Amino acid sequence: MIDKKHLKAFIEMVGKENIYDDKAHMIAYSYDATRTRYEPDAVIFPRDEHDVSNILKYCNQHLIVITPRGAGSGFTGGALPANGGIILGMEKHMNKILEIDTQNMVAVVQPGVINMDLQKHVEELGLFYPPDPASEEYSTLGGNVSENAGGMRAAKYGITKDYVMALKAVRTNGDIIRAGKKTIKDVAGYNIAGILTGSEGTLAILTELTLKLIPKPKYKKTYMGIFPSVDNAMNAVFKSLSAGANPVAMEFLDQLVIQALIEKLGVNLPTDAGAVLVGDVDGNVPEEVEFQLETLEKSFKENGAYEFKIAKDNEEAKELWYARKNASQSITIFGNKKLNEDISVPRSMLPHALREIYAIGDKYGFKVPCFGHAGDGNIHVNVMIDALQIDMGHQAIKEIFEMVVKMGGTLSGEHGIGTSKAPFMGIAFNQVERQLFSDIKKAFDPNGILNPGKMGL
Repeated sequence: MIDKKHLKAFIEMVGKENIYDDKAHMIAYSYDATRTRYEPDAVIFPRDEHDVSNILKYCNQHLIVITPRGAGSGFTGGALPANGGIILGMEKHMNKILEIDTQNMVAVVQPGVINMDLQKHVEELGLFYPPDPASEEYSTLGGNVSENAGGMRAAKYGITKDYVMALKAVRTNGDIIRAGKKTIKDVAGYNIAGILTGSEGTLAILTELTLKLIPKPKYKKTYMGIFPSVDNAMNAVFKSLSAGANPVAMEFLDQLVIQALIEKLGVNLPTDAGAVLVGDVDGNVPEEVEFQLETLEKSFKENGAYEFKIAKDNEEAKELWYARKNASQSITIFGNKKLNEDISVPRSMLPHALREIYAIGDKYGFKVPCFGHAGDGNIHVNVMIDALQIDMGHQAIKEIFEMVVKMGGTLSGEHGIGTSKAPFMGIAFNQVERQLFSDIKKAFDPNGILNPGKMGL
């Protein structure tokens, strides 16, 4: 429990209407998409960055732990108050689009802005913000930057870090800093914006984001390739890209996911399909789109695809995308609990990685349906277990991580580390590298009050 004198001080800073310590709020802010629960001692909604500065300065002086939070939609526990203390909720007040600079194609937003709200706003102006995490309809841009979120369009357009031009943040001593510029080029000083992007709120609290926009492509079409095996599909991924294809998205479903979609949702896919690749291509002239589709079809068929579909209109496009967008909910037919990881490997290693993942699943007797962003080498691995198999499930995950790192991959492509992957950081980083992380943390947050327990720190 937090001392009443601290609550009184916070009320004086932000007003009684912006601080809560009742049981309902403690429960509501105790979990995220991991379903793990840690109750905070209070929830505070700052009205602006000056409130953030005052709160941080006070908490630093009194060694009160702070966890920043957007929508709480993360899959690794990054926004969980694992050590109690204060939840700093950014969604109530700090949720405004401050500027859309159409001449320089830049958006300036507060961290509580919903991703999709920005996308819709800029598209009305003929512009485009590409990062599209699956949670885009409710996740906040501050959370996206803190986790360096990806999405389906990453195959062509990259991930959140590729669109962060500058940001403002508050350090634990209350200092407000600006990192980066609106300019395309900026090599003056250390890349502090780059360090804060993906730092999961462990270094400073983000209060303003300057994000790059691009012109919205005029034409788009959806495609689907159906393959007899995962090996065929995974070979088609990197071979079609090296042949000149540049799809917006190239999403993957394996045979187990296809089976689940057919059985649970009645999706119209061939029962003998071993894998599916689905995605979009875009461009500013029809010829560009047609070239992309021709390149994909040729490469897919050279690598064993027995069917290549192109959606004739938006309705057909939605039908092709339906399978991928419902993959996660369908695989519950294989177990009442899933350990969901988002490993990432070099694209040429995808065939080998998937073979190894299935072999580890067979070793432990687990179904391991896989789907995800094959176009950028990022696969969602789902180890399906029951409640009594949790220890074996974590051991299987550990072996998968070890295999992925050996082939030049990483523990997480877009979900971050948080609390759930923190125990595995020693697999990916040696002692010297992890000490460097600790040194950076110490430089920003010497008293360790910001989101402790995340990133293995």
